[in-house]
Amino acid sequence: MDLTKLEEKTGYAFRNRELLETALTHSSYANEFSRRKGEIGFNERLEFLGDAVLELVTSEFIFETHSDMPEGSMSKLRASLVCEPSLAYCARDIGLGEYLRLGRGEDMTGGRNRDSILSDAFEAVIGAIYLDGGLQEAGKFVRNMALAKLDDARLFKDSKTYLQEITQNEFRCMPEYILIGEEGPAHMKTFTVELRIAGKKFAVGSGTSKKGAEQEAARKAIRILTERSGNNVSEKH
Repeated sequence: MDLTKLEEKTGYAFRNRELLETALTHSSYANEFSRRKGEIGFNERLEFLGDAVLELVTSEFIFETHSDMPEGSMSKLRASLVCEPSLAYCARDIGLGEYLRLGRGEDMTGGRNRDSILSDAFEAVIGAIYLDGGLQEAGKFVRNMALAKLDDARLFKDSKTYLQEITQNEFRCMPEYILIGEEGPAHMKTFTVELRIAGKKFAVGSGTSKKGAEQEAARKAIRILTERSGNNVSEKH
């Protein structure tokens, strides 16, 4: 597997490429192929390490950029930034899913696009960068690949509510969410939702639940609307 393009997207070139390969290896792959290829490492330990690095860097970032924010609000903001949907969004932004090593069953049931797998892999990559290049390089990756998307990440908690406010003010109507697709077995479904505003198709979102798909569609619609108007979403919160 050629990981050069992924390294270009992350902005970090590994000295020990095996660390990155391990970060991209799901336990399902290791369990399936270890019998034939010998013991294969997977990313859960790197995920554990990356989670700690992510929390430290995010805490420092919030402390530096929100000098008047009380501790309770800082904790809530950090939780929204390091939540599973936010990290999965960041993972998709660099195309992490296409590089994952998954077992056949996990791959066939949509594992490459599952929030839990993507967010875990993203944290594992942070852990791998930390081991390979130290805290400074890991912190740079977190800031550039996750915290730079602060506005997007904050939308995951309330995107549907905020979009409703926009559509009521600008279009005098409510957004409409229409389920247009379901894939996968009952316990691992992927839902696709079409968002319409004033009867017109505006955005499409996917997720492992209907609510998640609706949130994703709403987030995309907010981004489209704010770019059209030249407004910054974070200023409206």
